[in-house]
Amino acid sequence: MADVLVFVDHVDGVVRKPSLELLTVARRLGDPVAVVVGAGAGGAVSVLGGHGAVRVLVSEASVFGELLVVPKVDALVAAVGVVGPVAVLVSSSSENREVAARVALRCGSGVITDAVDVVAGEGGPVAVQSVFAGGFAVRSRVSRGVPVITVKPNAAAVEEVVGAGVVEELVVEFSDASLAGRVVVREERVVSGRPELTEAAIVVAGGRGVNGAENFGVIEDLADALGAAVGASRAAVDAGWYPHASQVGQTGKSVSPQLYVANGISGAIQHRAGMQTSKTIVAVNKDPEAPIFDLVDYGVVGDLFAVLPQLTEEINKRKG
Repeated sequence: MADVLVFVDHVDGVVRKPSLELLTVARRLGDPVAVVVGAGAGGAVSVLGGHGAVRVLVSEASVFGELLVVPKVDALVAAVGVVGPVAVLVSSSSENREVAARVALRCGSGVITDAVDVVAGEGGPVAVQSVFAGGFAVRSRVSRGVPVITVKPNAAAVEEVVGAGVVEELVVEFSDASLAGRVVVREERVVSGRPELTEAAIVVAGGRGVNGAENFGVIEDLADALGAAVGASRAAVDAGWYPHASQVGQTGKSVSPQLYVANGISGAIQHRAGMQTSKTIVAVNKDPEAPIFDLVDYGVVGDLFAVLPQLTEEINKRKG
């Protein structure tokens, strides 16, 4: 079978869930070959082999932690040269979209971003994208070179499938451009204990209807009961009620969870663009004419301050 490169996101060898999902997608196209770089990369090998990787290309050069995105581009381009894949798959994030675009440019190929599915096609891998607020599904393929495709988190289920997991050292020649941007300061992010927003299987979000930062506790309580991440609309973020890092929408983060619960969110196109690919969407809003109800699978017309505490209580009761 043909080889499919999968670029792995990890933290000190702990592989992030979207990368394991990519291995599932890659197996539809051929044999997954994982590329893992940076400190602790070797620690990811057994997990990758346990999720279907037939080969694992590893480089633990220190520059991956010291410099910006270009060393990762160098590594992926080197891997393309070694493997000759039918596609390169990268999990979709702001940094990885830049990496993917640079890799495609260097390889003289095309890039497709934010795919919600990738399937085999006669002319090569076909990427499925959700566009215009979920109104259309577009099927696209790259017509020249090795397709570079970024795939949204939660696009596929993680599957444990034993692969050979043969480890190979990836020799990377770093370009002069790699040295142009260097990380000089790192600041540890405050950890909430909740899942990462873009990777979460469940997201509970609040909007203008929450009516104040002091009221976001009702959103957080439901999220904690469900083991979910907390999101916010642009209106809530612009009002200073919740951190910008939690904004869901066209100018925030794009999420695609199994369950998205929108509370006090009207459903403006800007917000819908960031969550429309969620598998199941539930909305709570006291305005029966709110546009969000055109998108949902289940809707509750009611005051979120009356509905959510009851829902949280019932969930906790059933968990207990």
